[in-house]
Amino acid sequence: MRIGIIGMGWVGSSVAVSTLHAGIATELLVHDLNTALAEGEALDLAQGESFYPTARVRSASLDDMSGSDAVVIAAGRGGRAGESRLDLMRENATTVRGIAERLTGLRGLLVIVTNPVDVMTRVATEASGLPAARVIGTGTMLDTARLRHIIGRELALDSRSIHAQVVGEHGDSEVVLWSSARVGGVALRRWPGWADATEPALAEEVRRAAYEIIARKGATNHAIGLVTAALLRSALRDERRVLTVSRVQDGAFGIREVAISLPAVVGRQGVTQIIEPDMSADEKVGLERSADVLRHAAAQLHGS
Repeated sequence: MRIGIIGMGWVGSSVAVSTLHAGIATELLVHDLNTALAEGEALDLAQGESFYPTARVRSASLDDMSGSDAVVIAAGRGGRAGESRLDLMRENATTVRGIAERLTGLRGLLVIVTNPVDVMTRVATEASGLPAARVIGTGTMLDTARLRHIIGRELALDSRSIHAQVVGEHGDSEVVLWSSARVGGVALRRWPGWADATEPALAEEVRRAAYEIIARKGATNHAIGLVTAALLRSALRDERRVLTVSRVQDGAFGIREVAISLPAVVGRQGVTQIIEPDMSADEKVGLERSADVLRHAAAQLHGS
């Protein structure tokens, strides 16, 4: 499998390391506007080849990426302390649009990591001309992982035993689906000792996780690197896993022409099926509000 990564900053380098350890790439191409940085990262990664499944690593041009099974866009500026993901929108849209326009001939999947990831997924879909199913944002996969971690912490259970999802925007309007959360087949709200009253505070902890990390270390990178590698592994192995990824929607819950996260079946052909999970009335309202936030953001971008 040939995988390309564009943007070798904090996030791109973490995606590269996690992808190599996942063993899904036989060839990893890395690119950055700073050519020396890409060359340095390629050399650094290649010299560690004794410690990950065999793969060739090299720096590459954007034109080299077109034959890849998947290309990850991690280019753009990261968030600053006190800044929302949507604050990054105009600056990063210019970067993502310019890259996506160079990838119109891509034969594989285009995976978007750059924030605000939902808006950037729509930008990349429009600029590349690729089918919407093949342009996938990491969306709320990371938020879902954070939610499961936090619930697992509260219950003293491994997070892999928690089945709970975050949908909507990867950002401040995201929606935690408490009503359908399960632990070992048991509804979370029927789990001994679970207190519904704690849910708003826990949802806020999930929502603010990135801000707390950025305030301390300046960026979030390791968890999203792991998330992206997991997405690539599932897709390129055609595992058809259900993941909370972002793509331009075409009617699920009445949402159209906006990229937003919902549970979806992901495989080699991209997002092949959108799932409409059971939601409470409040959760549906929250999802509609999240779609409106992203629709308004995209309108601002197109009007700028």
